[in-house]
Amino acid sequence: MAAVLEAAPAPEIQKSPGGVTPEQWLGFTGMVFGIFMAVLDIQIVASSLEQIQAGLSATREEITWVQTAYLVAEVVVIPLSGWLGRALSTRYLFALACGGFTLMSLCCALAWNLPSMVVFRAFQGLFGGAMIPSVFAMIYTLFPPRLQPVMGIVVGMVVTVAPTAGPVLGGYLTEVVSWKALFLINLLPGLLVTLSTWLFLKVDDPDWTLLKRIDFLGILYIVIFLGSAQFVLEEGVKEEWFESREIVFFTVVALVSGIAMFYRELTIAHPIVDLWAFRNRNFAVGSIFSLILGSGLYTIIYLMPVYLASVKGLNSLQIGQYVMVTGLFQFVSAFAAGMLVKVLDSRLMLALGLMLFGLGCWLNGNLTHDAGYWEFFWPQALRGFAMMFCFLPINTLALGTLPHEEVKNASGLYNLMRNLGGAIGLAVANTLMIQLNKENYAVLREHVTPASPEARALLGGLTQRLSGAALPDAELAALKQLYGLTMREAEVLTLNTMFHLLALVFFAALLLMPWVIKVSADDGKAEGH
Repeated sequence: MAAVLEAAPAPEIQKSPGGVTPEQWLGFTGMVFGIFMAVLDIQIVASSLEQIQAGLSATREEITWVQTAYLVAEVVVIPLSGWLGRALSTRYLFALACGGFTLMSLCCALAWNLPSMVVFRAFQGLFGGAMIPSVFAMIYTLFPPRLQPVMGIVVGMVVTVAPTAGPVLGGYLTEVVSWKALFLINLLPGLLVTLSTWLFLKVDDPDWTLLKRIDFLGILYIVIFLGSAQFVLEEGVKEEWFESREIVFFTVVALVSGIAMFYRELTIAHPIVDLWAFRNRNFAVGSIFSLILGSGLYTIIYLMPVYLASVKGLNSLQIGQYVMVTGLFQFVSAFAAGMLVKVLDSRLMLALGLMLFGLGCWLNGNLTHDAGYWEFFWPQALRGFAMMFCFLPINTLALGTLPHEEVKNASGLYNLMRNLGGAIGLAVANTLMIQLNKENYAVLREHVTPASPEARALLGGLTQRLSGAALPDAELAALKQLYGLTMREAEVLTLNTMFHLLALVFFAALLLMPWVIKVSADDGKAEGH
């Protein structure tokens, strides 16, 4: 067993006697801007897929591969980033990843057809995914305990605000310039981040000996397992899940390769991904919280624009004005959480954040199609304010109790859980919405009949109003409008149910709190071992 648990010694973090050097501050600042680009790129492109589809002459089904390729590649590389960081050093890995991400952004803007775009997006996701865990690892290896909460807030703001700002910024750039601008805006920041990390991020040394004992079979299992799982989650809804042979095949592949991956990574002396990190109870529970937070964050980002566009009939700019409330209150939350983290038990802070997020979702599920701006304002304000109260303690609980040499590897697993949570949340949400829409429409249709006085009165009013519009068949037009109104109300019921279910998930997460060990604010260690 000792051979199995043996780990290569991690390079020491090079600090000045007084703490973090000015050069390291510059390098870390560059890292923060780098992950902002990587996280933003997911949502900024998602908001403009129709325009990219037209530009590349692709079908609606084909264009989804622009997102799927990025997400699959990102999920595959995230757990490998810990090993890559130890082998290459944080400096080399991040500069290489950011430089590659920037180059692939340029290639995406120059893509000449769909296959070229998909290939470039896959490489962009690969490089982008390698950047994200490195920043989380740096918080708990470079900075002293007194600065870790502040740095956690900074990174938390980036990871949570970027997805919120993505659709707004993406819609604006596409409308004012073109879809190519979604990728071109990465060029200058990407170049600056690459240079700053290469010149100033001298925090550890590469361990080239790791390259002599690469577990190629382990890497293969990880790539096949995570790639297949992400593909199933992304494409399952469109293919009607197990009615598709393709989905069944990749599900079987994911199960077999997953079993092989777990067996190999738990039994070899030098694993690519050290799964023994889950022996740490706080890390294991923190990773579950990360999965829940990821499912909530990405599902909400998906549901809100759907609600506002299909039910309220708002355009991209108006939707942006609604959803920016969440981002604004995340900023407010950062200051409040920064002050409270010094005096409040991290477990209590997390419980408060989960309750507020759940309450915001529940209130959002009580709205109707007549609800105006201010009815949407307060649920979003609550969710935005809750975000830092969730994110900061989850980071501290999961990564703050681990030895420094384990943080890089664990950070990759921790971030993987958040991404998988988002993928699972979106897959479940899409599946439930299709089913609930059918059920709600069927229920409403039973009441919208010629025998219903209300239905007859509404249909008569619509027919009378449309009679003066010079339509060839006012009654048929009125029936179509009645159908549209019924579908709208069915969608309101569906979306309200989704918000309520999401609220219940966050309320249920409170049941995990007794398993969390308190983390001391002074030294970042768990109490009660």
